[in-house]
Amino acid sequence: MRTAIIIPARYASTRLPAKALLRETGKYLVQHVYEQALRVPNVETVIVATDDSRILAAVESFGGRAMMTRRDHPSGTDRIAEVAQTLDVELILNLQGDEPLIDPGSLELLAKLLRDDPKAEMATLAIPVASEEIYHNPNCVKVVCGEGGRALYFSRSPIPHVRDGKPDLAAKPPLFLHHLGLYAYRRDALLALSSLPPHPLEQLEKLEQLRAIGHGWTIRVGVIAHAGRGVDTPADYERFVAEYRATPS
Repeated sequence: MRTAIIIPARYASTRLPAKALLRETGKYLVQHVYEQALRVPNVETVIVATDDSRILAAVESFGGRAMMTRRDHPSGTDRIAEVAQTLDVELILNLQGDEPLIDPGSLELLAKLLRDDPKAEMATLAIPVASEEIYHNPNCVKVVCGEGGRALYFSRSPIPHVRDGKPDLAAKPPLFLHHLGLYAYRRDALLALSSLPPHPLEQLEKLEQLRAIGHGWTIRVGVIAHAGRGVDTPADYERFVAEYRATPS
């Protein structure tokens, strides 16, 4: 199935402005992400979707492909949908522009989830909840799955709720899952999702994936052992630079 990876990259960022263009490593941050995307097998094209001409110029300077999008998109999903309209592919992978340590194998798994389940409109990833602090943290989204890895619900609350005792975070297979913001879509589903009205559950939890759940869509969840750390703050970027410089070339 023809597959594209789209990397939404905005110039504005509350905690780290212009982070896509940081280049203490000798490469733009968005370039690191782009190069990881190129390592994913069976991907036809990689495109950066941006609202800023400076990011567009940076991507083109290292030989990458980028497209300008409207500035008024309410979410990254809407931004990639604008680009997806121009592509003749079947699957779209959404990779955030601040994930320079993303494992290409994780993205490959995302695409495989949709290739293996023709009834699923979307796929996403999760890792086992690592601590009770994460389990109770509303900034860490949890997902509950049914048979075959179908997402039943996403929430900022600790789910599944343990009525008696404490959650067994060491259970195998894991029951307590921490959702990661990586998605694969069938192209037609992505275009439809961006045109659906917000669902009441989405508005309550402030979680866009509940629009799909609320409208009865199937989201497949792949569980991986570890997640690459994203770059959200100056400290995150300093850590990434240190790790990059310490890694043998």
